[in-house]
Amino acid sequence: MSEQLARVLAEGPPPVDGFLQRVLDFNAALRRAGLGATQSEAIDAFRLLPHVDLLERGQLREALAAVTVTSNTHRRAFDDLFELYFPARGAPSDDTPPVTDEPDEGLDPDEYLARLLETLMQGGDEVIRQMARLAVEQFGRVEGRDGGVAYFQYKVFRAVDLQQLLRDLLAGVGDDGHELTALEQRLYRDEFEARLRTFQQEVEAEIRRRAAAQRGLDQVADRMTRPPVEELDFFHLSAEDQAQLRTQIRPLARKLATRVAVKRRHGRDGRLDVRRTVRRSLSTGGVPFDPLFRPRRPHKPELFVICDVSGSVASFARFTLMLVHTLQEQFSKVRSFAFIDTLDEVTALFEAGDVSEAMRRMMSEAELVWLDGHSDYGHSFERFHAEHAEDITPRATVLVLGDARNNYRQANAWVLQDLQRRARRVFWLNPEPIQFWDTGDSIATSYARFVEDMVEVRNLRQLAEFVERIA
Repeated sequence: MSEQLARVLAEGPPPVDGFLQRVLDFNAALRRAGLGATQSEAIDAFRLLPHVDLLERGQLREALAAVTVTSNTHRRAFDDLFELYFPARGAPSDDTPPVTDEPDEGLDPDEYLARLLETLMQGGDEVIRQMARLAVEQFGRVEGRDGGVAYFQYKVFRAVDLQQLLRDLLAGVGDDGHELTALEQRLYRDEFEARLRTFQQEVEAEIRRRAAAQRGLDQVADRMTRPPVEELDFFHLSAEDQAQLRTQIRPLARKLATRVAVKRRHGRDGRLDVRRTVRRSLSTGGVPFDPLFRPRRPHKPELFVICDVSGSVASFARFTLMLVHTLQEQFSKVRSFAFIDTLDEVTALFEAGDVSEAMRRMMSEAELVWLDGHSDYGHSFERFHAEHAEDITPRATVLVLGDARNNYRQANAWVLQDLQRRARRVFWLNPEPIQFWDTGDSIATSYARFVEDMVEVRNLRQLAEFVERIA
């Protein structure tokens, strides 16, 4: 080994330039957030840097997104991390005053709100950013051992009521005596809502930036990054999250349908056809080099869905029914039954094709409440058995959706035992974490004895994996 090579190996690799190291750290943060940014994508990010203007943050943002974001559902987490690792401005080094529940006395809150209202009325992204930074400085100074940011956002938006600002802005445009038309009111509302969103995003970005300067980028990134939409827990969905999930149902259904079709095509060979195999082996002296198989018809199961749509699991049932009925061409028959404390068939509501409208009609038109509107699995199962058990055939797959919380009522688990005898397969999807099964009024184990599998399904990814399994 030459002396020069030995010296290079002893010194180790040369240090990475500061900006390139930031790109590497950003890629690692994306990977920790579940975006699947691989090393090859980090290399692609390096390769694109000479081709973009690094002083143009918008250009850099979109270029990095092009090589690291593989799904639209990941874009929100990407944007949050980009603002953290590539901020528009650095945090002040002396930003370490104690946090109090009262704003600083340097600026009167009423005076600030009046200035903010005037700024939002006039518009302009730069002045809105300045007012957002001032709001953080006055009402949400960052300090604390855990490096969290939610509390400081709460402090700011407790002092700055966004909904009240919107009402004041809309009231301000009619002060000149001119009566606005419905279209003008809608346009003003859309514009003011966009300016308030800009203000809110700038406040959140400013708080994250200051927290990162105090606590370190990686620590804050790991705490504040929201998971991809398909990883969100059905029990903790905001209105915005539900809207995003609804947009993912049809693309997900198309993807699942393609996978199921490929799986069926690859498994088309059926049982060995002995007679044809022996006949072909005559040309090879009786040695069956080329076995032949009887063609197998792909199995399309009949699907019976029995779902609890009470308040505690309503979001879970909604997205499961949407996905199943969007995929209904993968089943020979799909019949749906909903219940709260009694059961009603809702299959006809989904025949029009508009799943969202069907869900709305189901909650308003179906007879789901018999006594007090609290979940009663026992009575609902008993009614299903009395009215529909004869329809269950050996081709049927029965799918039960619910958290098995029966409000201390009669279980009637014998119904599932009989359905298991009649049907090909019986599954139960439970949106609660496994550690909560059999706690309180949950009787999950009582029902799990009589189903092929009780599966924890808490998000859209787990739901998709299960539907692909049974289709």
